[in-house]
Amino acid sequence: MIRSLWTGATGMRTQQTNIDVIANNLANVNTSGFKKSRADFQELLYQISRTPGSATSADTVSPTGIQVGLGSRTAAVQKIFGIGDLMHTGNDLDVAIEGRGFFQVDMPDGTTAYTRAGALKKDGDGRLTTSEGYVLEPQIVIPENTTSISIAQDGSVDVFLDGETTPNQIGIIELAMFSNEAGLRSLGRNLYNETDSSGAPIIGIPTENGFGSLAQEFLEGSNVSVMEEMVNMIAGQRAYEVNSKSVKTSDEMLQMTNNLL
Repeated sequence: MIRSLWTGATGMRTQQTNIDVIANNLANVNTSGFKKSRADFQELLYQISRTPGSATSADTVSPTGIQVGLGSRTAAVQKIFGIGDLMHTGNDLDVAIEGRGFFQVDMPDGTTAYTRAGALKKDGDGRLTTSEGYVLEPQIVIPENTTSISIAQDGSVDVFLDGETTPNQIGIIELAMFSNEAGLRSLGRNLYNETDSSGAPIIGIPTENGFGSLAQEFLEGSNVSVMEEMVNMIAGQRAYEVNSKSVKTSDEMLQMTNNLL
């Protein structure tokens, strides 16, 4: 009887994790470049009282045995890197990636992080940075006397300088790609870094060798579907409720047993 109490508790614990993941998805429904997560679950060990195929008599064997499960647990929380909707902003420094790839940024500790959020800014030296001030890699410096900026689909950055009628190319925005994007480590602030599971980054030019193209004056929105998350939240809430009822039922049965004494 006590076994069912603990089994129900494991179900409540996994559904709490499920709701936590859904809540984070919904909290970031308007976060540019955000990728939703999904909780995956698996069953725990089984208590085997009779092994399938064990002898039940001299001439017969048990066709199924007796195997009682001990609950569930969270196996993984996976990032889903589907493409979000593109939103037109009209800002020259907003850039969206249409397809695979990540922008590269230099972190204060000297490492490289990766992001899909293309809301770029200029720092005091004219360098393109993220909203947190992390410098885009490779560095692209916008001259002070720039009147307009053009970012092509292949990552070429051209500027028109004051008094000039022909553009000047000042750099190329390169992208990084991974064999297993779901293996990236989430750092927060729309940033990721590589792990052994993600594999080493593959650096390339937009529109080439499987990399996506760039869209200036656009931002990639979150890939969270509010309707889908609401349905998942209702299902998770009901699953939590039914697990709590199994705990309550087990408690009532124990109470009945105690009353017999």
